[in-house]
Amino acid sequence: MKIIKYLFFLIIIGLIGLFVYAATKDGSFQIAESKVINAPAEVIFEHVSDFKKWETWGPWMKKDPNMQLSYAENTVGAGGSYSWESETEGNGSMTTIKVIPNQEIAQEITFNSPIGDSQSNVYWTFEEQDQGGTKVSWGMNGEQSLLEKVYFLFQDETLEQAVSPMYQEGLENLSKIALNEVSQYNVNVEGVVEFDGGYYMYVTAEVQQEAVSQKMAEMFGMISKYMSDNNIPQSGMPLTVYKEMNSEQGTTIMSTGIPVAERVIVPWNNTVLCGKLPKGKMIKTVLTGNYTNLGEAWEKAYAHMAQNELQPTWNSEPFEIYMNDPGVVKNPAKWVTNLYIPIK
Repeated sequence: MKIIKYLFFLIIIGLIGLFVYAATKDGSFQIAESKVINAPAEVIFEHVSDFKKWETWGPWMKKDPNMQLSYAENTVGAGGSYSWESETEGNGSMTTIKVIPNQEIAQEITFNSPIGDSQSNVYWTFEEQDQGGTKVSWGMNGEQSLLEKVYFLFQDETLEQAVSPMYQEGLENLSKIALNEVSQYNVNVEGVVEFDGGYYMYVTAEVQQEAVSQKMAEMFGMISKYMSDNNIPQSGMPLTVYKEMNSEQGTTIMSTGIPVAERVIVPWNNTVLCGKLPKGKMIKTVLTGNYTNLGEAWEKAYAHMAQNELQPTWNSEPFEIYMNDPGVVKNPAKWVTNLYIPIK
């Protein structure tokens, strides 16, 4: 009996020593992972700000397919929340505390256990990069409870080492979802329409095909400045008229333009000139999606002409009109371009 009491006291002393030792250890932690995702911040933000969408990319969901999720009435933005119950991953809940759209999200996560709850801060930042894409950072910080510090004394890895791989996996899942979303597109050949024509200010240049996008931006900048300096109001969306394409040399002669309400008289040798789009029958094709799909859209437009035995006008110069501004509509999958081919 004395031996049992002795062993009991040794166990008690050992536990006390263990808890005292754990109490002396620094329980503060900071976990953060980042990834540059080639998509606009608003696309990625949408999948993080709504807890219901976490099911599609959350790494812990895969660890326990039987995890039970419960959503509050509000799951989006500040005040949104959800909770989970899992035999392997434990129970807990998360609430969004603060949101700056497309820039920051602050959240509070609570882990439940039979011996008490623990809370930590979760944060997200979305930083658009000059070279394109968005740097997404996902972090968590807080203070481990005494029992959590004791628990990790017997683990082969620290809290940071346990959580960081899950954050990395989650960011990779987010990247795949965002890239798939921005790559969606649709080409619709609407067929023959009547086009009203109209005047436009333009600049013409011969450009290497691989440099078209960069040169186009420069040309639009020149036109915008000229119109601003001369108080010429814009009356429509920007456009590009294709004058000539040389597949052997890989060059394109094109005019980028901005519509105006009436003819503008400029010196004949001016860099920015005024032209007129033709009025009449056109084959209209609509591309909804990234401009990188314009080649396919033009191919389908000309294929439609061939199938229906339609002929272009003798001086036909096809053109495209950009129906929304990529500076405002950040998701390439929502960009709309109307393509026109003048026909007889």
